[in-house]
This record gives sequence, C-alpha cells and structure tokens, in this order.
Amino acid sequence: MKLYLRLLRYLRPHLRMLVLSIVCMAGYAAFSGATIGLVVPFSRILLYGGTPEVAATLPGSGAPQPAPVDSARAATSAKPSLAGWARERAKGMIAALVHSPDRLETLRRFCFVIVLVFLLKNIFWYAQSFLIVRVEQGVIRDLRASLYRHYLGLPIEFYNDAGAGTLISRITNDVTLVRGAIANGFAQGLRQSLLILAYTTAVILANWRLFLLTLLVAPPAFYLINRVGRRLRRYSTRSQERMADITGGLQETILGIRIIKAFNLERHMGERFRRVNEDYGSSVIRMNRTGALAPPITEMLGAGMGVIILYLGGRDIVRGAGMEGAQFLMFLIGLFALMQPIRALSQVNIQIEEGIAASERIFKILDTPPTVRDAPRARSLAPPVREIRFEDVSFEHVPGVPVLRDIRFDVQAGEMIAIVGLSGAGKSTLIDLLPRFYDPDAGRILINGEDIRVVRLESLRSMIGLVTQETVLFDDTVEANIALGKPGATHEEIVRASEAANAHRFIREMPQGYATPIGDRGMKLSGGQRQRLAIARAILRDPPILVLDEATSALDSESEALVQEAVERLLRNRTTFVIAHRLSTVQEADRILVLDRGRIEDEGTHDELLARDGLYQRLYRMQFRDATAERSSAAAAPAEAADAARETAGRSHG
Repeated sequence: MKLYLRLLRYLRPHLRMLVLSIVCMAGYAAFSGATIGLVVPFSRILLYGGTPEVAATLPGSGAPQPAPVDSARAATSAKPSLAGWARERAKGMIAALVHSPDRLETLRRFCFVIVLVFLLKNIFWYAQSFLIVRVEQGVIRDLRASLYRHYLGLPIEFYNDAGAGTLISRITNDVTLVRGAIANGFAQGLRQSLLILAYTTAVILANWRLFLLTLLVAPPAFYLINRVGRRLRRYSTRSQERMADITGGLQETILGIRIIKAFNLERHMGERFRRVNEDYGSSVIRMNRTGALAPPITEMLGAGMGVIILYLGGRDIVRGAGMEGAQFLMFLIGLFALMQPIRALSQVNIQIEEGIAASERIFKILDTPPTVRDAPRARSLAPPVREIRFEDVSFEHVPGVPVLRDIRFDVQAGEMIAIVGLSGAGKSTLIDLLPRFYDPDAGRILINGEDIRVVRLESLRSMIGLVTQETVLFDDTVEANIALGKPGATHEEIVRASEAANAHRFIREMPQGYATPIGDRGMKLSGGQRQRLAIARAILRDPPILVLDEATSALDSESEALVQEAVERLLRNRTTFVIAHRLSTVQEADRILVLDRGRIEDEGTHDELLARDGLYQRLYRMQFRDATAERSSAAAAPAEAADAARETAGRSHG
C-alpha cells in the first residue's frame, strides 16, 4: 500500500483534471443507478397506468391492503424506514414528472425520461473516459521523464553493474504496467466503486433486509481476491525480470550482429533467445492462470447468493406476504447488476498488483542516490587552466581490489601528458577521475588549486574535451552530432570545426551534406569518418583540457593520416592527456607516465624512459619487434609473389 500511495503522488500535478473526471464518474454512476430505479415506475405505468390513485392501491405502497396484516407489520408501516421514505420520494418525483391523465401520454413522457437518463449517462461516460486518459498519460509521462532524468544523474559505476536490458525494461515495460495500475487501478477502481454504490443504493431502496443477506458473500470473496493478488505480484515480478532478459539479449544481438554472423553464431544465439523467451512465456502463463481465478470465483459466489435471494424473495411474493413484484424485480436487476462492477474490481486488483510490482522495481532505481553530484554551495570553475594536480589518489571499483594507488603528479598549462602501461594497469580509470565519472576513494584532484569535488559538475565538464577510440555518435544528422560539442553553435562554426578536423570534404559529398542522417551509432560512416566527426565536435567545444584515447588506432593509412593531422590541430594550446596504446604516438609528449598495477612505475620523456631498463623500454621493444616483423612480412610478400610467377612461367614454357 505504501508503494501504491507513493505512486499516486504523481497524480498531484494533474489534480484538477482528476477531480473533473471523478465528478463525471459520479454522474455516470448516478445515472447508471437511475436506469435500475426506473424499473418500478415503468412496470406500474405499463400495468396500472401510473396514476397516483392507482399507485395508492398497489401492494407495498403503504395504503390499506385487502389482505389482513398482523400488528407487527402494522407497526412497521406506521414507522417507515429511511429506505422506504427515500423510495416514496423517488416515486413521487417521477410521478410528478411524467404523470398525465392520458395513460399513453404518461408512457410517452416516461420514454423521454429513459432516453434522457441514458443520454446523460453516456455523456458522463465519454467525459470521464477522456479526462482520465489525460491524467493517466500525464502521470506516465512524468514518471518516465523522472526515471530518465535519474538515469542521466547516476554514476558510471551504476551502469557497470546494471544491465542495459534491465534499464530499458524499467522505462518501457514497467512504466507500462504502472500505467495499468493507474488507469485500470485507480481510475477503474474508483469508477466501479461508484457503480457499486449506485447499484447498492437501488437495491437498498428496493428491500434493505434482503440486501443484508447478500453481505454474507463479501468476506470470502475479498479474502480470495487478496490471496490471488499477492501471488500475482510475485509472478509479475518474475515475468518482468524475464522481459528484461529478452530486452538485454535483443540489444546484444543488434550491437554484435557482425560478430554473430562472422562466427556463425546464429543457431547459438537463436537457442539462447528461445530459452529466455520460453521462460518469459511460462511466467506470463502462470500469472494469467492465477489472475483468471478471481473473476469466476467472485461471480459464482455472487450468483449463489443471488439464487438464495431469488428463492427467499420469490417465496414471500408467491405467498402474498412480501414486497410487490415490481420492487422485487428492481431488487433482482440491481443485485445482478452489482456483479459486473464487483467482477471488474477483482480484475482491477490484478492490474494494481502488477503495477505495484513494477513500481517497486522503478522506485528501487529512483531511490538509488547519485554518488557523484554537486556539493552544497559548489562553485563554478572558470578558465584559464593553470595547473592540474593529482594528490595521493587511490580508487577501487570493488572493495579490497585497488585499481589506482597513491597517484601523484602535476600538470602545467599547455603540457601534453601521455599515460602508458599494460592492459588493466588503470589508464582509463585514471582519466575517468578527471571529469568526475568516479570520485577517488582517497586523495584529491585539484584544478587551479581547487578540489574538483567542490566545483559544479557542469562547469568542470564544460572545460574538458573527450575523444575516445570508440567514437560515440547518435542517430541524427551530421550537423547535430557535431553541434553536441557546443549546443546553439551556428552552421558557420560547425563548418569551420569540420574543416579543421578534415571532415568537411566527405561531409559535402554526402547526399544531404550536413543534414545527412548517419544512422545508429554512425554506422553509415567509416571508422575514419566517425573519428573526424568526433574531433570536429571537440574542436567546436574548444576546451582548455583535452583527453585523447588513441584516436588513430584500427584505421587504414589514409584515414590515420587525416585523423592524425586533425588531432595535431586539436592539441594546440591545450592541456592534454593521451592514453597511448601505441607508443609511437606519444614520442612528442612533454611527459610520459608509466602505470603498472595501479601505480606510477616511472615517468619522463620518451628518450629518458627508453634509456632506462624499465617497463617502458620493454613495451617499446615488444611493439618495435612486432612492427619490424610486420614490415618484413609485408616486404617479403612481393618477392614471394615474383618467385611464384617465375615458377609458373617456367612450367608453362616447359
């Protein structure tokens, strides 16, 4: 219930529309009850003409009856109940509205009243349906936006732990289930409750004593519905976890389709998806099998009680000792009409339980606090950058397993610092601390003497440009992707940045130039083109600090030359950090930091480090040996081809 009440708090911004919808629901319920209340006067008009004189002589009207009555019944007639008084008032109002000396005219007027009642009932139905959808969609929009904003504020480490499929499932499937809890839960529950109230009023007006007997069915029905609902919540949680697995598997397939095809993994991936899909289908079947129990159980209990009432009331009418036939007919119609909203309420319980299970998963994410955020009274960081200092910085992703230990170094404005080391040495993690993707567990990082944890995140990251080996582009136009470096940039600024990045020529040759869509993750472009767009984005941003993660690796010679030329332009007059995978790219660095198992093992220029018998020298020799072997292999290939050609020619001559 706490979760559901928390979910309903999202209704507050839409309270005005909600109140209007509730008013329309009440109108719909009132006129629905009125359609049952018209049974008695309609019967009297058809059978007796509906005149006051005739009504006064009808059984149950309170007038003297031809059949003898005992003293107890006389006492009851002398003191009418509240239900009896209300019933007589309603009959008087209808009689005053439709009565005419002409019996046919009375019938015509009454038919007009029936049409009017049904017209108003359906007007209120349409209005409440339209209004509640607006409320429902407003709540879902707010909840989805709130969840997405929270995603953006969560740290990188959260995404390292949470699967992409799970996060996508939360904002799509789970939010859809929450929509069901609001639309078919709150709204439908309120609508059906008002209908139950209206139908119950009609039944009580017909005969309140018989109505008390019907209450015997309520406790077992609600008990069974509650038991079914609890089980449904467990099944709903399992089914949504399986849906998250399906979403994650689908995303992996789309992103890794080249590897799947290259390694002939279609059958393997198909079998893997089949198992996950079957698990989801089985959980949904169990959930629906359990949920399907509530409506028939409720209806059978109601039908059983209705039959008992039918027998007891009908027996009294047959004996001439009960209420009049028209009132009993009204009672029965109202009683059986009650079954529909009661049955609907049992279905509503299913929707609410599923929505509560979904909201529990959503709120679990919303309650995850962002570990990297602005400090109270955080200050803005303003250029220029004079100095960057790492003071005894340590960090660990997993407690007890350090990634960085006691990192200490200074960087002056305009310096180029290269970071090298074996795979897993902590190079990327070290650089990730600078824009506060993570915060260090010990030590601190200072820019211009200020701890970056007391600086506003937005101002800190606005001063850092990032160009990574794996270029991140979005499914938008060329111009839109470059403009991410400086939102609001003019077309001329974007063109100048593209020219500096050696990208303008190939962009101009594209079908729509700068307005050309580049596809998901820029898949319509080559690797070199994607890199040049990323560099253009960084040039447009014009940051005082640049982080470069080996932008020229895995490119062909021509693309590498173009990208390298663009990088050289980008490096001018900036404080630069270069994560180097190929040591040939860092020879011009002012200083090289050699990382080994999370520590700075050595530092110096390329020549200084090469002269020492250390890790850098070993790494350089390994890469130099590999490069020499590669060049020798490439040089030997034409000679081998020439020998093979001469041998073939000799055989032909022979």
